[in-house]
Amino acid sequence: MENLNDIQKRILELKKQKNALILAHYYVPLEVQDVADYVCDSYAMATKAMQAPQDLIVICGVRFMGESAKILSPHKKVLIPAIDAGCPMADMVSVEDVLRLKALHPDAAVMCYVNSSAAVKAVSDICCTSSSALRVARSIDKDEIIFVPDIHLAEYVAEKVPEKKFILHNGFCPTHHRVTENDILAAKKAHPEAAVAVHPECRKEVIRHADFVGSTAEIIDFARKTDAPEIIIGTEMEIAARLQRELPHKKIYSVTSAFVCPNMKKVTLEALLSCLENEEFEITLDEAEAAAAREALDRMVRC
Repeated sequence: MENLNDIQKRILELKKQKNALILAHYYVPLEVQDVADYVCDSYAMATKAMQAPQDLIVICGVRFMGESAKILSPHKKVLIPAIDAGCPMADMVSVEDVLRLKALHPDAAVMCYVNSSAAVKAVSDICCTSSSALRVARSIDKDEIIFVPDIHLAEYVAEKVPEKKFILHNGFCPTHHRVTENDILAAKKAHPEAAVAVHPECRKEVIRHADFVGSTAEIIDFARKTDAPEIIIGTEMEIAARLQRELPHKKIYSVTSAFVCPNMKKVTLEALLSCLENEEFEITLDEAEAAAAREALDRMVRC
């Protein structure tokens, strides 16, 4: 603990006193990641919360991540440090949107990205993550798939799974969406020897310039394993910072300094400390809605 600041030390003391589990997403500040028990993607956070012996879970991420943890751990107390840390992509699809698309396409299955509310998951047939999206799409026994909410991930999957017809919804992650083809070309021009790894939430014209496309965890794994001495990272810039610290023998670049998720940055050390001290901002869900959402998540795991 000698390299930790006073707030980090106090957080670790409280975590031990309260027998709490702290789970952090890769996009929250590194100083928050440093006091977490695990740093992982949204679905891994939910499954680790479910498997853990602790009954007090702190999800250092945005609201839908806390909801996913609560869905899979209904009897545990799940907290989020920043109550106003939402996900604009998740807010871009409503239950009404899904029901309207189902009415227009009654023979289609609804495939819901995990970056969505519990209410939307509850009216979907199956969930997916960015790493499982291709597998989930191929497992669906219908020829038509309504994919919500991310149009960029949907377009990426549709290209890889041409045997299915995809009905797209016009949602997106603003952080990934704002990165343009000009941004990726400028980064490649500045670092011509670098390998390029991007997230499938990016625009298709960005993805086409990548050497590797994958989820956040898959991008991290690629960076660790590639022989390339330089890597351009096409996802939230906290990943570039994390990788540069972990891989000092390599040169890690973010596509652009604008690659920032403002909601994830609301999860500060001060917010985490207050959350633990006061056990505030608990996630609560309607039981019937949570049960229906759990079925969609369970189908994803089983496929």
